[in-house]
Amino acid sequence: QVQLVESGGALVQAGGSLRLSCAASGSIFSINTMGWYRQAPGKQRELVARIISGGSTNYADSVKGRFTISRDNAKNTVYLQMNSLKPEDTAVYYCNALIRTAQALNSVYDYWGQGTQVTVSS
Repeated sequence: QVQLVESGGALVQAGGSLRLSCAASGSIFSINTMGWYRQAPGKQRELVARIISGGSTNYADSVKGRFTISRDNAKNTVYLQMNSLKPEDTAVYYCNALIRTAQALNSVYDYWGQGTQVTVSS
């Protein structure tokens, strides 16, 4: 069984910074892509940033230049450094990972965390 546990969400003023963390645990053989998505009230969940095992990254246009995704493969952990936060960044942020487990080496499964709230006040 695999779990993703996020931390770091908080209430912050516009212009401030936050760092989100997401640790994957359980019967993990390997992790391909790790990423962050967000969902604001009344809106669809959207990709914020993702990073593959080799280190390549993708960002939503709305966060380019402000957010940085990174990962520690030894700790099965992904981070999202968020700078110059804006009220429109307010959302629940979800961690996502594509994981190959020790019990199913021929398959890759999509796992999600429970979400962490980020609120940016103006």
